[in-house]
Amino acid sequence: MTQPFELPRFYMPHPARLNPHLDEARAHSTEWAREMGMLEGSGIWEQADLEAHDYGLLCAYTHPDCDGPALSLITDWYVWVFFFDDHFLETFKRSQDRAGGKAYLDRLPLFMPMDPATPMPEPVNAVEAGLADLWTRTVPAMSQGWRRRFAVATEHLLNESLWELSNINEGRIANPVEYIEMRRKVGGAPWSAGLVEYATAEVPDAVAGTRPLRVLMETFSDAVHLRNDLFSYQREVEEEGENSNGVLVLETFFDCTTQEAADTVNDVLTSRLHQFEHTAFTEVPAVALEKGLGPAEVAAVAAYTKGLQDWQSGGHEWHMRSSRYMNENATSDSPWNRSFGGGADLRTLLATAGAERLRARTHRPFQKVGPSVIPDIRMPFELRLNPGLDKARGSLVAWSHRMGILNEGVWDEDKLASCDLALCSAGLDPDGTQEALDLSAHWLAWGTYGDDYYPLVFGHRRDLAAARLTTERLSACMPLDGEEPILPVGGMECGLADLWARTTAGMDPEAKRTLKASVNVMTEAWLWELANQIHHRVPDPVDYLEMRRATFGSDLTLSLCRMGHAPSVPPEVYRSGPVRSLENAAIDFACLLNDVFSYQKEIEYEGEIHNAVLVVQSFFGCDYPTGLRIVADLMNQRMEQFEHVAAVELPVVYADFALSAEDRKAMDDYVEALRNWMSGILNWHRHVDRYKPDYLARRTHGFLPDHAPAPALTLLGG
Repeated sequence: MTQPFELPRFYMPHPARLNPHLDEARAHSTEWAREMGMLEGSGIWEQADLEAHDYGLLCAYTHPDCDGPALSLITDWYVWVFFFDDHFLETFKRSQDRAGGKAYLDRLPLFMPMDPATPMPEPVNAVEAGLADLWTRTVPAMSQGWRRRFAVATEHLLNESLWELSNINEGRIANPVEYIEMRRKVGGAPWSAGLVEYATAEVPDAVAGTRPLRVLMETFSDAVHLRNDLFSYQREVEEEGENSNGVLVLETFFDCTTQEAADTVNDVLTSRLHQFEHTAFTEVPAVALEKGLGPAEVAAVAAYTKGLQDWQSGGHEWHMRSSRYMNENATSDSPWNRSFGGGADLRTLLATAGAERLRARTHRPFQKVGPSVIPDIRMPFELRLNPGLDKARGSLVAWSHRMGILNEGVWDEDKLASCDLALCSAGLDPDGTQEALDLSAHWLAWGTYGDDYYPLVFGHRRDLAAARLTTERLSACMPLDGEEPILPVGGMECGLADLWARTTAGMDPEAKRTLKASVNVMTEAWLWELANQIHHRVPDPVDYLEMRRATFGSDLTLSLCRMGHAPSVPPEVYRSGPVRSLENAAIDFACLLNDVFSYQKEIEYEGEIHNAVLVVQSFFGCDYPTGLRIVADLMNQRMEQFEHVAAVELPVVYADFALSAEDRKAMDDYVEALRNWMSGILNWHRHVDRYKPDYLARRTHGFLPDHAPAPALTLLGG
């Protein structure tokens, strides 16, 4: 069969190495698969299928340094996961049996108990038998923290197959952002990262949940999945009728040829590998120092990072050899050159990769770009404004003066008025009380002020250390039960301390922890922006979109939105894939909307690099109109996804969780709150002076005349 496109040249800086225990793992996994019932008589595989796929070779390439027993166990895990994938395809995807697929998936977590002494049900198929055996053999050697992480990754891998099945049933192709998010769960690379820990070293709990370690895992995942999409396009799309493939997603989104889509997927893949390297060399050492890791813990993180690199190069080598994939013209005589596709010149390829990496650091700030062009923005939801708007405006001015926000050289009354944040709150909460409306406007003002303050004060001095100290003190302004609050200093601290006291009055401890975490996510994301500003690095597109949610204060907004929406709704409903998809679609719509309106303000007047249009221009090497069109298309598709999830996927969630009528009403109200949120934000952007050319020309966004803030450490009494 003719290949649908030529495989691109791949960036792969690490040569693949082969574990010497390959033959042992092959022999063991074949016998194990037969013992579990996965071969003859399974209706899925024969021994010839298993030998052709050669999962022993995959694991020997991706885990080159572990011993024989460990390699055999890891190979068994991969045999199991690929058998599950094929078994689910034949049993449920081809027949589009969602109900049967859900019942099948609901049983599998029973075979992953946190306590190995917990009895398991009797397996009724080869997938259950294999999982029970593997879990029993693996978890005694691993910590409780690893067990939790790996069980969650396994459940995501299994359960998100329903998302793929639903899309097949609907004939629906995901948008690029949705696809990247869901592919991480469906594709299983986070699960593979857990097995890398088993083969190398466990990540210390102190850093396991931090951004650098999360980004290592996510960039690893994205690169693994996008590479797989390139090699598996022919089998998945042309032979199996799958529509969860990155090449197909971009082919549809850009309305381009398959070859063009494949080349773009490879560009994203390369960018994710660059992001992996940037994180490993800059952010991981910093977080190790920040968390006070000892030598053994630092060595464990280094071994894990190296294990992820080995997986990348080994997985690529296996894809070029396995009969499971399209790999014609993907080999050459040199073992390392094979990693770059047919006969690529190493010097030329590394020079090309270097040029791509350099492009992210060569943006010239403060370019004159002219007024922001506002494209057609589809808004299907009606705008309603809270009648308490005028009172809220007055309240906001008085509160800002009391907190000291207008006395630090960043904002004055004119800048506060240009934001008109009470107008935004009036659209977000059209039915709220005056007290709730005032509180909302004060939160928005505090967050917007902080977003202006960090780059202007700390970026101006390139003072990341002071910014970190400020962030730590802001977190201390939100004491949990039993903690002593600090004495707030300056407008940001005073404002947050006041908001925290007013918002958490009557909250239970868990709600307080959630709210505090959401504020911490936002302030820590401001540090990420500041670090990029200091490095003068335009972010990777995927990293930007995901961090943009944090810098925009999305977790904080959602926490405030959920208040009052029936605490009886089970937390797992909010954590479910469809609800998170709904929220992320709304958040991305608002973030991209903001970037479209703020383009001139940020690029021309502030020298910013954190804007989706600029990120797209940098990544694709395109002009402003092209970058704007791509961002506008993505923004409108995120709106379409929001509508799709609300109409099609949420009713399934209600049924899956057997929600009561009261809880269904509460969730419907939450969806309506998100609709108000989007329509209110669009209305706010259209009317405020903050982004208008005349205002920008009159008020550049530096410090107020003769009123630059004192050094941060002085403000903090240091």
